[in-house]
Amino acid sequence: DALGTMLGARIRAAVMRSTNVMRAHMPASMRSKSGGAAAAGGGFGILAFAQSNPFAFQVGVSTVKTGCADLLTQTAVEGKSLSEVDVKRNLVFIVFGATYLGGFQWWIQVTQFRKWFPGMDRFANASFAEKMKDIPGMISAGKQVLFDVFVHLPFMYFPVFYATKESVQGTSWNPLDWAADGCTKYYNNFTKDFKAMFQLWPPADVILFSLPMWLRMPARHAVSFGWTAYLSLLRGSAAKPAEDKK
Repeated sequence: DALGTMLGARIRAAVMRSTNVMRAHMPASMRSKSGGAAAAGGGFGILAFAQSNPFAFQVGVSTVKTGCADLLTQTAVEGKSLSEVDVKRNLVFIVFGATYLGGFQWWIQVTQFRKWFPGMDRFANASFAEKMKDIPGMISAGKQVLFDVFVHLPFMYFPVFYATKESVQGTSWNPLDWAADGCTKYYNNFTKDFKAMFQLWPPADVILFSLPMWLRMPARHAVSFGWTAYLSLLRGSAAKPAEDKK
């Protein structure tokens, strides 16, 4: 019970710190454009907060989701008691969820996508019937899927995950060692990791990149819960036998 309380406190603290720091330093274009409207409308509750503060909301969802997915994997799948939970391993996922999934992924899939794929917001916020008539919008969404699957996930997401894992579980304090060791392990696991990723994210992205903008990242984090649990089981442990040779 004490360990569970401690982990819960760590997750809440990580959410608050990461949200406040990233929101304070992010460009104005990343902040919500709908906060005033929601406030003026007198909206309350989780849905109103999500719509008026999409960045902060999805950082919180991402951080809690990622930490909980690993915790669930360690206890329910691997059969550990709370006293046996690998706290350092759980911290890997909390840090990765808050910084990369909550921060950098927003920058890529919201801020940068708006520049690279004009009309993204219009298509995402249109009704289903309107989307079915919007051929340029569907082509743009398809390009977003291709970028995510063939650029973002294999060449950004996985390398950062492995480097983050090394920063917490490794023995070196040198960031260059984290990157080098992490990328070496990723290279050895590339085939299996890419195959697993390709089975989930292309079909998921087709749906996710068609959702309203405020819902895009929270929905992605929801889908990612199962993926994170799988990644925790496959790659969460610091033990070398868990790594697969290419």
